[in-house]
Parts: sequence; structure tokens; C-alpha cells
Amino acid sequence: MTEITTSPAAATAATAAGATSATSGATGSTGLTSDFETFLKMLTAQARYQDPLEPIDSTEYAAQLAQFSMVEQQVQTNDTLSALFARMDSSNMASLAGWVGMEVRADTPVYFDGQPVTVSPGVAATADAAYLVVTGPDGREVQRTEIDLSAEPVEWAGVDSSGAPFASGVYTFSVDSFRNGDKIEPGVTEVYGRITEAQFEGNDVMLVLDGGPAIAANDVSALRQGN
Repeated sequence: MTEITTSPAAATAATAAGATSATSGATGSTGLTSDFETFLKMLTAQARYQDPLEPIDSTEYAAQLAQFSMVEQQVQTNDTLSALFARMDSSNMASLAGWVGMEVRADTPVYFDGQPVTVSPGVAATADAAYLVVTGPDGREVQRTEIDLSAEPVEWAGVDSSGAPFASGVYTFSVDSFRNGDKIEPGVTEVYGRITEAQFEGNDVMLVLDGGPAIAANDVSALRQGN
């Protein structure tokens, strides 16, 4: 019967192959840290299982140590960058906290709770008649009021023709512009809503308003102190 043996060199190769295979699936900072630990184990195994009659070449060993040092430095650099980004995010989040409670103007639905809503109507420049259209929480039109063509901000009181207040909820505002009886393309109608939360979504800052509507900070055209 033939006896199969494994030489120290073969053991070293097997150890290196297994470590390399275990590392190949790792990615990102975790992968780099794993590579660093695996390389250290490989280097230790290579020194432990070297053939005393054919020791590791000093030049090759020095090159491996240099590579080990480079990997270690890269791990430390990644850790430093991660800590820096964490501090930057914390700083940005702290600055966003100052937005909470402010009122922003944007093209967005807005929560009505009995208080008047400031509307900046998007009246078409060539219009000879314009109407502010209010859509209720159920998506149906609840009010249509003729407005001035100057496009100056108007206060929507939130009451019907009898003076009774509309129910609280999220309302949407738009403008129907007409010229010679024909409906024409209007501008953007914006309203003021109060910010209740500011949050990061990837590289974007999202502002959550009363009642749940959310808008991107880039879509805000004006900012004022909340009432």
C-alpha cells in the first residue's frame, strides 16, 4: 500500500490557499481587515512550517513584511476615514436640527389643522382669470375661488361658503389659469408647511412636514420662522 505524506512546503501552500479562498469573498473595509488578518496568519504559518534545510529567502521574507506593513497602514487609514465621516454626519445632523419647527415654502401638500395656510399661487403670466383649487384629503376638490392675477401670496382660511371650517387633514393646492375662456398652463403653486423632522436619505436631505408629507431640501424655495 502506498503511503501519502504531506511535506512542510505542501502544508504551507495548503494553508495559504485556504486562507486566500476564505478571504476572496470579503469586500469593502471588512474585506480589507479580513485580508490583513489572513495575511498575518499566512506569514506566521510560513515561518512555522518552513523547511530548516531550505529556509525562507531573506529577500522574499522582507518583501512580505513590507506588504504586511502596507496592508496594516491601509486598514488604519480606512478606520480613520470612517471615524471622520461619522463625525461629519453627526455635525450635519446637528445643523439639520435647527430646521425643525421652521416653515418651508414648496410645491407640496400641506397639513391643515384650522390655521390659515399661506399659498403662493402659480398664475400664468398671460391669464385673464385664475382660480385657486383646493383638493381635500380624499383627493376630491373641496373649494374653487377666483384670485387676483398678481400672483401675490394669499391666505386660505380653510372655511367653506357657509363659514364652517374644513376638517383637519392634508390638502393640496393648485391654480387653474384661463385666457379667453381657455385653460392654459399654470405656474407652480407653493404653500408653507412646518418641518417636524429632517433626515438623510443617501446624499439627499429630506424634510418631513406636519401630517406626513416629505420633500427634498433642494425643492424648498423659501424658509421662515414657524408660528
